[in-house]
Amino acid sequence: MHILLISHATIHGRGYLDHAEQEIGKFLGHAKTVLFFPFALHDRDGYAAKASARFAEMGYTMTSAHSACDPFQAIADTDAIFIGGGNTFRLLKALQDLELVEPIRRRVRQGAPYIGSSAGSNVAGPTIKTTKDMPIVQPSSFDSLGLVPFQISPHFQDPDPTSTHMGETQEERILQFLEENETPVLGMREGAWVWAELGTVTLGGSRGARIFRRGEMPVEKTTGDEISSLVGAPE
Repeated sequence: MHILLISHATIHGRGYLDHAEQEIGKFLGHAKTVLFFPFALHDRDGYAAKASARFAEMGYTMTSAHSACDPFQAIADTDAIFIGGGNTFRLLKALQDLELVEPIRRRVRQGAPYIGSSAGSNVAGPTIKTTKDMPIVQPSSFDSLGLVPFQISPHFQDPDPTSTHMGETQEERILQFLEENETPVLGMREGAWVWAELGTVTLGGSRGARIFRRGEMPVEKTTGDEISSLVGAPE
């Protein structure tokens, strides 16, 4: 499998996917067609138009699963898959309701490159239990695509020692997850991404990530680090 998981599609001061454009081009290789899944946002038409225009600038033909006459055939025919960000609960519920989870999983296991951004990265893990999003809808379960054997926590923010906010930090919430679950968690800061293929998982981007494992101290990793020994790798 070939998997690129981006923490966020837009970083401060840059346009949509600008910071990851070179990485996307390198990742997609000879792929020409990309199937987009806009289900994390309410305005699917607008979201698909935005993504299609951006990928056209990069030289790719993009269609959207939400407007396909036969989304199952569209998944089977596409060279690559891109699932965009938004609300993770809304995204997973749509994929489940439309019975697209297994077809996507099967196509990626057949070799189609998978790109996820934010919520699209969340659903690449075993479950969406480490999303930061509000549960505005209720999916049938938290189980997601399971393309990688670790949980994703995009938009990871380090605790601010000067903050007077009394709510839980993101790190505290991840540690609570690990009190009940064994799966490692990759906390990706905005500007970071991870590239998983051929039994390796390599961190890229500009800001690094923090890895959480049950019963262990969090581990800090930076761009270029191979982290499969800490989080596992897709089979």
